[in-house]
Amino acid sequence: MLIDIHAHAHRRRTVFPDAGIDYPTAAELVAMMDDLGIDKAVMLSRMSPEGGWVYVPPQEVLEMCREHEGRFIPFMNLDPRMAENSAKADFRPMIDHFKRAGCAGVGEYVANLPFDDPLQMNVFHQIEEAGLPVIFHIATTVGGAYGCYDELGLPRLERVLGECPHLTMLGHSQPFWAEISADVTPEARNSYPKGKVAPGRVVELMREYPNLCGDLSAGSGHNAITRDIDFGLAFLEEFQDRLFFGTDICHQKQDVPQIPFFRRVGAERLISREAYEKITWRNANRLLGL
Repeated sequence: MLIDIHAHAHRRRTVFPDAGIDYPTAAELVAMMDDLGIDKAVMLSRMSPEGGWVYVPPQEVLEMCREHEGRFIPFMNLDPRMAENSAKADFRPMIDHFKRAGCAGVGEYVANLPFDDPLQMNVFHQIEEAGLPVIFHIATTVGGAYGCYDELGLPRLERVLGECPHLTMLGHSQPFWAEISADVTPEARNSYPKGKVAPGRVVELMREYPNLCGDLSAGSGHNAITRDIDFGLAFLEEFQDRLFFGTDICHQKQDVPQIPFFRRVGAERLISREAYEKITWRNANRLLGL
């Protein structure tokens, strides 16, 4: 069994083929999942202007999930500047509506404001009230990027974790996973650092805050656990209850190194069978109420 915590699709082919957005259609994503041996995938929505020309609203996500029943788990999304563009905006009716419609979480959350901006905190508190998890993307700047802004050391993320202790947050992106090692530099935060890992802020935060989880998708998550294989395997064991297999499929020709890596980990018993099953499907099954 494989449950992918992070995948993307469009309802139909984008009208901006040269704009850097080339998500597969839902049918194309199902075909990729079949080829890769992925049983189910979380289908994420896009509701922030940063990072793309095309929105994927939760209404369309739900439609695609209904058309391919049993293969996708829908996630809703929202942007803190919606409604009143106010730190007092009430998103509860929207969150409750999509939760009742079947959305099991929120994401990929990419609003390019400081992580602990009042607009962001307002949204995080309301997602927490609804009991939904959120997959977030971190950015290293405000402007010219997508994702919640945080400095080296992730102090703003730590504030959110502390003020929303019942909000399950799944970390994702290069700036998040680069901080798995203490020797990361400001220049390397938005890349895929190589070499031995000296346990850094991600490890510290996961040890201190039980509501912080890891989305192992994309090159960033894969790099974090393979750049120093001895550390990576120990990390998978230590945090086996809060790590989630994922791919971040964004286009049809995408390389998906997570598949051969986890096949090898499972076949060669490089981690315990219990940890392997939790990371590849049981954690998602529990978190998403499947």
